[in-house]
Amino acid sequence: MARNSSRLFGVIGLGNFGSTVATELQRFGNHVIGIDVSQDRVARLADDLTQTLIVDARDDAALREAGLADCEIGLVAMGSDLEASILAAINLKLIGVPVVWAKATTRTHHRILSKLGVDRIIHPEVEVGQHIAQVLHNPLVRDYVSLGNGYHVVNFRIPESLEGESLSDLKHKEDFGVRCIGVMRGTNFLGHDGTDCTLESDDLLLLLGQRQNLRDFAGSL
Repeated sequence: MARNSSRLFGVIGLGNFGSTVATELQRFGNHVIGIDVSQDRVARLADDLTQTLIVDARDDAALREAGLADCEIGLVAMGSDLEASILAAINLKLIGVPVVWAKATTRTHHRILSKLGVDRIIHPEVEVGQHIAQVLHNPLVRDYVSLGNGYHVVNFRIPESLEGESLSDLKHKEDFGVRCIGVMRGTNFLGHDGTDCTLESDDLLLLLGQRQNLRDFAGSL
């Protein structure tokens, strides 16, 4: 969803993960300061980000001088150097960055970052792996988003066996406690629960429910 105003982000570590996040944030219209100790990485992104600098994130004064203190959100994107990651998170807090996210690579790393008061800790490889496994497990699931507290929104493809059925015939709400918040055919929005809609194969249902209920519904088909 587009925002009305851009924000200033600081990304520490411009490897594969950090550079992807930084360039996407910039593409969304934000301002991004990217720093790394590698001259090659900094040079590679010089034309893509608002500013790129060769800075050692273990030095809080260097971070302040680089302008990171003005950032609304700071992301510590390196994970292989545990000491540098921890010190970078500490320094972002020290120079007054209001919100700090950090990548963690191990449980110990996660626990340390949590004790430091990092606002959100992410495990990119684990999270992407779980996401892919969920989609591979059920070929009718095109994609999904976790909403927390066990609830998910699932992008669910209608199989050929249900072509010609009406949305109400699925009994997803009555039998499984799953709500349909949208039916898409290509780029056209056809309706939602309560709409008289005849389904075609490859229509997409946007379903809201708890994980087990969504699994039970998929299994019933």
